Amino acid sequence: MQLSTFINIRRSFTTRSAVALVAVSALAACGDTAKLPDTAGMGTNPTLPSPQSSLIPTVNIAPAKGWPAGTKPIAMAGLTVTAFSTGLEHPRWLYTLPNGDVLVAESNAPPKPEDGKGIRGWVMGLVMGRAGAGVPSANRITLLRDVNGDGQAEVKTVFLENLSSPFGMALVGNDLYVANTDAVVKFPYRSGETSISAVPTKLVDLPAGPINHHWTKNLIPNADGSKLYVTVGSNSNVGERGMTAEEGRAAIWEVDVKTGQHRVFASGLRNPNGMGWAPDGTLWTVVNERDEIGSDLVPDYLTSVVDGAFYGWPYSYYGQNVDERVKPARPDLVAKAVSPDFALGSHVAPLGMAFSNSKTMSPALSSGVFVGEHGSWNRKPHSGYKVVFVPFTGSKPSGLPVDVLTGFLSAEGDAYGRPVGVAMDNRGALLVADDVGNTVWHVSGQTRVASAGPSLAAKP
Repeated sequence: MQLSTFINIRRSFTTRSAVALVAVSALAACGDTAKLPDTAGMGTNPTLPSPQSSLIPTVNIAPAKGWPAGTKPIAMAGLTVTAFSTGLEHPRWLYTLPNGDVLVAESNAPPKPEDGKGIRGWVMGLVMGRAGAGVPSANRITLLRDVNGDGQAEVKTVFLENLSSPFGMALVGNDLYVANTDAVVKFPYRSGETSISAVPTKLVDLPAGPINHHWTKNLIPNADGSKLYVTVGSNSNVGERGMTAEEGRAAIWEVDVKTGQHRVFASGLRNPNGMGWAPDGTLWTVVNERDEIGSDLVPDYLTSVVDGAFYGWPYSYYGQNVDERVKPARPDLVAKAVSPDFALGSHVAPLGMAFSNSKTMSPALSSGVFVGEHGSWNRKPHSGYKVVFVPFTGSKPSGLPVDVLTGFLSAEGDAYGRPVGVAMDNRGALLVADDVGNTVWHVSGQTRVASAGPSLAAKP
């Protein structure tokens, strides 16, 4: 379909609903279809076919529907899934406190007036709205407490409110750090409290502004709590707004918790989100790679993060594969680009990740990383929309991803839910935030014995 035809479709209708219906239907007919199996884009040596380009990109939206009554995701054999908490508002990220309480960031994109201009911005607005990402941000963090250990939270309270599109959370000593979309802030915390009313203290500003394309900011402390590592996604797909708009972005920052001084720890990471520490003390992250060069490109990935390393964005992908769309070219930077450790598949949109510490699940799930794959709009057929496990041997991936939680898509391609953040609770279960189903799911390996009060440690 030609761009002029698409523009005429938009002009032919005066109501928002009519425009959306015709536009989405027209876009669905555009773009390519994957020619390789999903597994071709996975592992330590993924297949990278030639890029495919078209005037109108591949658009394949899974319309957000929510879970029909009596339904839930499907857990792999040997696991049980239950609703830990329902009725949330776009739950995105999870954090388990030392006493067993679970924090959930109910959040969505902030106003981004410069990110929705023109035909492209209008199209992306339709895509995000249909995919369930168009709802207002609740801008709060809710506390969930499973008092008796039955895999369901009996306590649900507003823990923090009036935040700014919050995402990452981390407790260091008695300070709770929250990554808002525009700054890292901290609050005083006392174990067991169910709400905080204190005024936050700002630690460091983060890149935001009127574009703020990738708005989610995550954080994780180092072992001694002296540093925070903060993810900052790019302000575009492949630098089309110019590299000035990318200052400090597509990177992981290292921030001093005492002074707020920061530096870029690693760069060239288009949209890093989840992070975790491997058994050997190495930092790992999952990254959403670029769009619009085909359903079979580019694999999103899981990788260790090397201090000072450059991972290619926007000039190259998956190491030193040059993206010809990016002008001017930077062969000097491409020559330095580091290849990721492990491909998760093209357009699976990995967001959450958590290293397993479970002794209650199968031994096959005891060493490795759980990944929440949100699913993308830019591939036919759909990929992602599930939680997978990447097995590790020592501190390295050692096999293809294994499906842990599926069933988020209907047979017709509608999204009942979309997994985002994942976290281990203090009893060895996996928690999954579902921002379309407005639920936190609890995945465990066996029936648990009830216990009084929040757990203070993982128990078999």
